[in-house]
Amino acid sequence: MAEVSEVLMSVLSTIRVPRPGDRVHKDECALSFSSPESEGGLYVCMNSFLGFGSQYVDRHHTRSGQRAYLHISRTRKAPVSYTLFLQTVSLAMAGLMSADSVSHALQVQQWDGEVRAESRHAVELKQLDNGTKIPPSGWRCEVCDLQENLWMNLSDGRVFCGRRYFDGSGGNNHALLHFQQTGHPLAVKLGTITPDGADVYSYDEDDMVLDPKLPEHLSHFGIDMMTMEKTEHTMTELEIAVNQRVGEWEVIQESGATLRPLSGPGLTGMKNLGNSCYLNSVMQVLFTVPDFQSKYVSNIDKIFDEAPSDPTQDFKTQGDQVGIAARMFKALVGRGHPEFSTNRQQDAQEFLLHFINMVERNCRSGVNPSEAFRFLVEERIVCQQSQKAKYTQRVDYILQLPVPMDQATNTEELQEAERRREEADSSGAPPPAPVRACIPFTACMAALSEPETLTDFWSSAAQAKTTATKTTRFASFPDHMVIQVKKFTFGQDWVPKKLDVSIDVPDTLDLTALRGTGQQPGEELLPEVAPPPLMTPDVEVKGILGSHVLDDSTVSQLCEMGFPLEACRKAVYYTGNTGIDGAMNWVMGHMDDPVHTHLCCWSGLQPFNQVVSPIPLFQSNVLERAVDWIFSHLDDLESMEVSEGGRSAAESEGSREPPPGPKVRDGPGKYELFAFISHMGTSTMCGHYVCHIKKDQQWVIFNDQKVCASEKPPKDLGYLYFYRRVTDLYSSCN
Repeated sequence: MAEVSEVLMSVLSTIRVPRPGDRVHKDECALSFSSPESEGGLYVCMNSFLGFGSQYVDRHHTRSGQRAYLHISRTRKAPVSYTLFLQTVSLAMAGLMSADSVSHALQVQQWDGEVRAESRHAVELKQLDNGTKIPPSGWRCEVCDLQENLWMNLSDGRVFCGRRYFDGSGGNNHALLHFQQTGHPLAVKLGTITPDGADVYSYDEDDMVLDPKLPEHLSHFGIDMMTMEKTEHTMTELEIAVNQRVGEWEVIQESGATLRPLSGPGLTGMKNLGNSCYLNSVMQVLFTVPDFQSKYVSNIDKIFDEAPSDPTQDFKTQGDQVGIAARMFKALVGRGHPEFSTNRQQDAQEFLLHFINMVERNCRSGVNPSEAFRFLVEERIVCQQSQKAKYTQRVDYILQLPVPMDQATNTEELQEAERRREEADSSGAPPPAPVRACIPFTACMAALSEPETLTDFWSSAAQAKTTATKTTRFASFPDHMVIQVKKFTFGQDWVPKKLDVSIDVPDTLDLTALRGTGQQPGEELLPEVAPPPLMTPDVEVKGILGSHVLDDSTVSQLCEMGFPLEACRKAVYYTGNTGIDGAMNWVMGHMDDPVHTHLCCWSGLQPFNQVVSPIPLFQSNVLERAVDWIFSHLDDLESMEVSEGGRSAAESEGSREPPPGPKVRDGPGKYELFAFISHMGTSTMCGHYVCHIKKDQQWVIFNDQKVCASEKPPKDLGYLYFYRRVTDLYSSCN
């Protein structure tokens, strides 16, 4: 009995009751996606409150020595009936079970809802004292007796039907006609009123809006919103429903076909955690790339063994978390980011770059899987007056493909559709079904490769402003090429919009003709003009700089990065107003110049003699990003043998060899398509993402949790396309 008591007391010493602020992981395993519903259930450490699936609890016990776990499953076992042990364990269990789980807390913290502006009419809205009282149900349009999609005008309490959609559903436009006759701007959709709010539309502002005085405005007509229940779809739900019946939603999701479900290795779906489809789609594609598989999957045991005490906060551990519901992973990669930390919909391309940036920072001195996408871009600028050229290189991860709308092959059909739409707008008739522009892929590639004209180029050869042409080519070809179709743009009113286009994207791609060749035989380069005489910081730069107009926006961007004003102006001048990339490269390339070194020291910067790529920011308020850059380039920095004075040993002996460039892979520019991500909706901030991935010569659709064999992969409607290199040694397989 004494031995048993000693064991129980030893166990009790490791048990504690959750306190406010403790992160309780009782919904999901910290190392996998096991849950209480999984086979074997979930074991929650009663000290750290981390959850572990049955296959990982022994590993945690071995590493931590923890002996007490709460086993949560459909069948729970009663605790041992020793009084002290029972009381302590029962108290801990009660506290653990009553605490909000991390996933629930994240949803509460992250969910921001739909962003709508407050109506300018709401606060001072005039409501008529006409005695109108609206019943809690049984509403009808005053004109046509329609009983759904009804809107009550908040000025006079009159009820009318909403707009008619192009497919004939919706209403008969009577609420709109009432506004046109009376000018009463605000209406609330009946059936969407709940204690939390309702759909309010401003006809004058032509948008969904917020009404901060909605309870008061509803009460004026006898409606107590605290007792109302939702009986109608919101406008967001209706928009999705209509789009799913027609257009890209049905085509991209292959809704019209009975798809065969798939399961097994590499065929696991991911739950949508609230607008997380962009993350799901990107991660599904990335983990078909061999570099990411070998980094985060093949050596999974090593990752788990080296994981910190709280693996939920470790990037490498959570990087393996592609499975059922990636709550911890989403929280980790979005932490501190103003957009990805929320539950709002996001741009998949922006998230891909954000994730690559995190991989860069966290790989540091190890294997970096993002190198699979990294390539060099060569920019060649030719002065049209002197015919002399300038070459620069930059690193990129995504090829942005322009969409030349003027090259559509169905121009007449598009013009006719626009004419019918204008007629419908003027007559109040329902708008016609939209027509999608058909753009040849060859036209997109031609637009990408054609030279760009620079009209205000400052030529160091001519010592004057002139015209130049800029041509962009590949300086290297990556193992995997990501192509973004630039579907999202701005209209003439600067309102963001999405181009509804169909592009015949090919299964195979040969970019060989777009490889840069560098300086041509007999071609002269634009001279590097010597810097002007040194000016003190408080003296305006005059003379050759003062006599020419500089691009103020580029100067400002450089200044925001921490460089002194005079150095920024010189950089813009000597690069001929060609943009931020060239100017930054000039600054970084002239750190050794006596004049420039003086300016850097004056501004509090230390001159660098070896720079792999431009350090993005130097100001103290963005120190964290500069530190991230340093850690993500440790390999390159460690390769420099630095001696006293900050100069490398080689340079101390007079060597002036160029600094090493970023590590890139190169090979033939021939590729095959293996995946694409598609977007449905009017902008990146709303809608839905799915991805299609080619596995064993079969296209598979990943629509969050739904994983099925694809029958008609909509390759013409994609947003991000993923190609892999095809060589004799690397054949087409998956």
